[in-house]
Amino acid sequence: MNPETDFSIRSFIGGYDKNFTYLVTCFRTGTQIFIDASVNLSVIKPFIKIPPKAILITHTHGDHIAFLSQYLKEYPDLVVVGHPKTDESIFDVKYQKIFDRQLFNLGAIKGKALHTPGHYFDSICYYIESVLFTGDTMFVGRTGRVISAKSDINALYKSIYEIILKLPDNIRIYPGHDYGATPSITIKENILISPLLQAKNLEDFKNLMDEYEKNRSRI
Repeated sequence: MNPETDFSIRSFIGGYDKNFTYLVTCFRTGTQIFIDASVNLSVIKPFIKIPPKAILITHTHGDHIAFLSQYLKEYPDLVVVGHPKTDESIFDVKYQKIFDRQLFNLGAIKGKALHTPGHYFDSICYYIESVLFTGDTMFVGRTGRVISAKSDINALYKSIYEIILKLPDNIRIYPGHDYGATPSITIKENILISPLLQAKNLEDFKNLMDEYEKNRSRI
């Protein structure tokens, strides 16, 4: 819970690889939304007060939508929100496209979708007041990786350096996996601990990513 906002964030860890699902609640209206469907609903359900309004999908890698059918079975009116380029047929539900910079409502609070391709073609970050749900675009301590068929390191560089790092540096990120020393972190703090967020240019970023992957393979 963030005492400086008009909403609360509950984090749930589980799924394929220390995945996060978030339950965000507006204090004024009681409206609740999910961020991703990565964690079994049974873990989250005790904290749900009224049927959640929507689920915001950060991208459609399987681990981030793994329990979506479970959520929809329990809450059939749940609106699934995601990228316009996503193949809607994978959801088998009415799908609401959200465009880059489009505003959305969380009860009495407004949020904004930021398209951040790179880790995956349909990656989106969701910006609500002083927090940013980054999915797999940015983690605590590093950026996302570019290892799938629809990844693009050039796009990831632009998403990180021309979108996320242009935001106020006191914004707190909430990533899609619990990979860091802490579950969340401010942008300013993250830059200080991550070489991938300190690149001088695109080529430097590519070299840093190569170095990260080499070191990772040795672990």
